[in-house]
Amino acid sequence: MLDTIFNEAVDIMDKLEENGYQAYFVGGCVRDSLLKRPISDVDIATSAPPDKVQQLFPAVIPVGVMHGTVIVRHLGKSYEVTTFRVDGKYTDKRHPDEVEFIQTIDGDLKRRDFTINALAMNREGRIIDLFNGIDDLHQKVIRTVGKGIERFREDSLRIIRAIRFSSQLGFFIDPATLDDMKVVAPEITQLAVERVRVEITKFFGGRHINLGMDYLRSTELYKHLPVMINYPYIINKLPLKLFPLKDFSEVVVLFHYMEPAIPIKEWVTDWKCSNKEKWNVKELIASIDYFNKNGLDNWLVYCLSSAHIDAFIRLVTNLYSAENIPKRSKVMSIYNSLTIHQRDELKINGHDLIALFPSKKKGPWIHKTLKMVEKQVVLNHVANKNNELKDWVKWNPPGTN
Repeated sequence: MLDTIFNEAVDIMDKLEENGYQAYFVGGCVRDSLLKRPISDVDIATSAPPDKVQQLFPAVIPVGVMHGTVIVRHLGKSYEVTTFRVDGKYTDKRHPDEVEFIQTIDGDLKRRDFTINALAMNREGRIIDLFNGIDDLHQKVIRTVGKGIERFREDSLRIIRAIRFSSQLGFFIDPATLDDMKVVAPEITQLAVERVRVEITKFFGGRHINLGMDYLRSTELYKHLPVMINYPYIINKLPLKLFPLKDFSEVVVLFHYMEPAIPIKEWVTDWKCSNKEKWNVKELIASIDYFNKNGLDNWLVYCLSSAHIDAFIRLVTNLYSAENIPKRSKVMSIYNSLTIHQRDELKINGHDLIALFPSKKKGPWIHKTLKMVEKQVVLNHVANKNNELKDWVKWNPPGTN
């Protein structure tokens, strides 16, 4: 019996088969279904050429027609539908220079990276396993389809994917595959940083990150990664036991505290972090620095946006001994007890300040004073009442700016 997530996509397969084409679920969704893991994306492989797929479905996004892939929108969800193919040479180490569309699933599965990903499943749930992928799932082994050297030279990102799967699944890497990874590892430097960052983020988010770290160290892959290529010693500064991190900004912050001498700008520039990631890094470092000086208090929790609370806890869990790690329940208890959760809840504003000091020229002092009042309210040093806040400001008048 198919999982619900597959049942939602069966309509697409039915449409393809009704028009004389083969169709199978393929790749990670089949693997994760067999492992009883949550499935994020459902991918479909078909004998239908991409132009036919576009004709058959009303809502299609032609994201990679040259390589046989289109996205079919169905019931509000997106499904990658890719034509069976065999690949030519990978000059750019990412995409094949050319592809040949074929009519059977066998050749399509042969081009895939690892045996546990070279699985296909029909609409009845029957599995096609040409490379003993199910045995490798049972044995918890990551092994390339065919010769590892060839698979990794086609796309060296597969090397990082191998340690990522180890971190996520708790699988061991086949010794021959591991040897081939070491041989091709220097080619990682030719990859687009954005692709590497996606895999490294998933790597650090794995439940079995410490097994993954063993492979990162033993293969010395880190010597070919941005920043670490210049400071390879930093890998030995990481805690012997790591806990999963969720976002790449958390990874940057962790490494920052392992080696503060490396400029943050170097991390975010070399890894081509997004503006959002840069902002997260800045906020998380400010929060941890405050925690180092003042411990856990109302102001720290207030300054942590709700989106950063869990990230903060994940980071301090990696940075401090167990007895010094604040429990999430404690953080949330403080958060829920705060008098205010954002500045616009203050019962005083800039107009009140101007009225209190009519002879004072408008300027940065208004923002600075409101910030001071905000902190006093959050720390429960003064009640959030208009008259009491005005009295506090009168006794603590703004300085000249």
